[in-house]
Amino acid sequence: MSSVSSIQIPSRLPLLLTHEGVLLPGSTMRTSVDSARNLQLVRSRLLKGTSLQSTILGVIPNTPDPASDAQDLPPLHRIGTAALAVQVVGSNWPKPHYTLLITGLCRFQIVQVLKEKPYPVAEVEQLDRLEEFPNTCKTREELGELSEQFYKYAVQVCFPYQTRIHPCCSHPILSSTLCLTSSLCSLVEMLDMSVPAVAKLRRLLDSLPREALPDILTSIIRTSNKEKLQILDAVSLEERFKMTIPLLVRQIEGLKLLQKTRKHKQDDDKRVIAIRPIRRITHIPGALEDEDEDEDHDDIVMLEKKIRTSSMPEQAHKVCVKEIKRLKKMPQSMPEYALTRNYLELMVELPWNKSTTDRLDIRAARILLDNDHYAMEKLKKRVLEYLAVRQLKNNLKGPILCFVGPPGVGKTSVGRSVAKTLGREFHRIALGGVCDQSDIRGHRRTYVGSMPGRIINGLKTVGVNNPVFLLDEVDKLGKSLQGDPAAALLEVLDPEQNHNFTDHYLNVAFDLSQVLFIATANTTATIPPALLDRMEIIQVPGYTQEEKIEIAHRHLIPKQLEQHGLTPQQIQIPQVTTLDIITRYTREAGVRSLDRKFGAICRAVAVKVAEGQHKEAKLDHSDVAEGEGCKEHILEDAKPESINDTTDLALPPEMPILIDFHALKDILGPPMYEMEVSERLSQPGVAIGLAWTPLGGEIMFVEASRMDGEGQLTLTGQLGDVMKESAHLAISWLRSNAKKYHLTNASGSFDLLDNTDIHLHFPAGAVTKDGPSAGVTIVTCLASLFSGRLVRSDVAMTGEITLRGLVLPVGGIKDKVLAAHRAGLKQVIIPQRNEKDLEEIPGNVRQDLSFVTASCLDEVLNAAFDGGFVVKTRPGLLNSKL
Repeated sequence: MSSVSSIQIPSRLPLLLTHEGVLLPGSTMRTSVDSARNLQLVRSRLLKGTSLQSTILGVIPNTPDPASDAQDLPPLHRIGTAALAVQVVGSNWPKPHYTLLITGLCRFQIVQVLKEKPYPVAEVEQLDRLEEFPNTCKTREELGELSEQFYKYAVQVCFPYQTRIHPCCSHPILSSTLCLTSSLCSLVEMLDMSVPAVAKLRRLLDSLPREALPDILTSIIRTSNKEKLQILDAVSLEERFKMTIPLLVRQIEGLKLLQKTRKHKQDDDKRVIAIRPIRRITHIPGALEDEDEDEDHDDIVMLEKKIRTSSMPEQAHKVCVKEIKRLKKMPQSMPEYALTRNYLELMVELPWNKSTTDRLDIRAARILLDNDHYAMEKLKKRVLEYLAVRQLKNNLKGPILCFVGPPGVGKTSVGRSVAKTLGREFHRIALGGVCDQSDIRGHRRTYVGSMPGRIINGLKTVGVNNPVFLLDEVDKLGKSLQGDPAAALLEVLDPEQNHNFTDHYLNVAFDLSQVLFIATANTTATIPPALLDRMEIIQVPGYTQEEKIEIAHRHLIPKQLEQHGLTPQQIQIPQVTTLDIITRYTREAGVRSLDRKFGAICRAVAVKVAEGQHKEAKLDHSDVAEGEGCKEHILEDAKPESINDTTDLALPPEMPILIDFHALKDILGPPMYEMEVSERLSQPGVAIGLAWTPLGGEIMFVEASRMDGEGQLTLTGQLGDVMKESAHLAISWLRSNAKKYHLTNASGSFDLLDNTDIHLHFPAGAVTKDGPSAGVTIVTCLASLFSGRLVRSDVAMTGEITLRGLVLPVGGIKDKVLAAHRAGLKQVIIPQRNEKDLEEIPGNVRQDLSFVTASCLDEVLNAAFDGGFVVKTRPGLLNSKL
């Protein structure tokens, strides 16, 4: 075979200094370029060059890091590799750098360094021949006897394949290059041939030049940079073959050891798989009576037994049987194994047909409710009605009750008492802040960490299918990207649909019709209409002062005494003191703040009792004669009338510590709320209105003033749009009736806004206020401002107005009336169409207040001012004491 002319590399090459590895001819390597010299080389030669020769570089392995950017050129290795830059990738973060993909062509030797800056350039001498078609016969002749040794050794190290002749070795003249090829192929065959890269490498071996095998083999197998550098320095082809054989032997031995380890592991796995069916063959349905003690401890067998003995519906049973079959065939190492097992355990633990028997004794239930809760007549009446119907008809579907009222009135405790009355299990689910529908319906089992919803989890907790579920704070449900939990509650709280409620985790229908759901809320304004329609609303208004006193002495004070280790013989709180706490230290619809005040009193008394016990114990251990004389002296002087006098006592008082007003002031501080109503109404332009809030009813002052201006109306106090509209309605009605009521501005004109500005302010400006019920209060306030007359200081009012002067009904009458009663007012003006709501007012409150029902603004103004506001009183005014 004749040889063609050799391919020559340029005699002058730019040098690329690399420290990341050693590039050998015939191999490819990626290297990072971030030093100043190498960056300049890439920019000048590769990015700006246009010829093929500009992409040929001289790659010199450099031991020091070239990124150090030293001024002097470091010592260069004598032998390098001429390489072709195949790809250039650049980036500016975190600093400018390039990544080169280079392929080795041949060896060269540095003759002379021509220049060092901006990048080194050297005159080189090519050491390897680059031929388009290599002369194989000449290569065989050059190697001679080495080929025989190479072949024998290759056959010896590749004993698993020694009887196999590689196609490339079928030539009668065996050369060392072909033996090396056979050894390399044996090495490749020991790898996983299913990997595409390995299979492609096997096909490429047949077409490789024989003299390139040592370099390519060294770059493929696991070698160090030092060993690669030795191969690079081996210019002689024979020397290269000799140095490559030990590297090949080492790699083959390592692969044989790895194959042996994998074979042992596979044999162990086969043995485990063969044993597993033998253990399971005894788990035959119907042969459970023959199981031995070892099988009873098998979790899967026990789980299967529970599934067969459970009383779940047929559909759920089919699902469990299917899942247990999948679980048997599933190895425990699979992630789905634990998920399936947890699912089956939940299905077994759910109370599909387990329930409690209701105690249907109406008299006992009435006594129990009266003992646990004072007042709340409407709510207790509804619970007794449910019990009575349940007694007559056992298959009554559970109603959805919703207790709506301010905080601290006992909505949650009533739900617990209902469960106690029925003899059912009680479970509370806090819905405040819940914004994910999966909390109600559960997660699907395809998600990692999936779990059932709170409804199914609550049923698992109580263990029966007819508990009392308290859905607390249903008005505070959120909404997010994970769905609307209020919409997920629609099926749960619908008596006609919840008999087949489907949780996403179970994916099987569960009957919720026997569950008694009780929801609580502070307001119905934030509950979606569709959800509100499924519930029966029961209003739980705030307590009157008399009811709070009874609750305090029946429930709150005994509870606080028990919590603080006190007895009634150590502390006495009369009802007069309780009334002072209610009127001067708390202003709320419920009793939470009142309970905290009693706790503060008990803590102060506990300190005094503990100090007295310490002094008594110290006195008992003193000298007897001195002690008796001291005791007589103390008992003569120690006659405390309140807690103030017990500071210097040597002995604890024999009588209970009496909490009077002076002791109350020392413990709780000065009163927080003083009756300032008469002081606030000492000038014209002030009126008292009644407002409803989620915390209960409140009294609200409205103030007005006028000044010279251009007829503008200014409103302040965090007002909503509806209340602003009520203010504009009020000023428009007064302007249209100014002549009738003889209302004039400062200049005497009947046009009230002529050169006059009006400012309306609602105090407590940090609290948002909205609603139409302040209309009559704004009219009365402006009428007082323009007439110069004072509004009665004991009158409060509420009602919506129209442009024609009509008074329309409003809501929250009971809470508003109770707020007026707490404030010590004597008369309340309400719309005539709200007269029916007065029946819900307690009798003692109706006796203390005088109610005026008005159908128009004329009647409101006549009742708000002493002596009336118009000359002639219109018929139909009702001013009676109910």
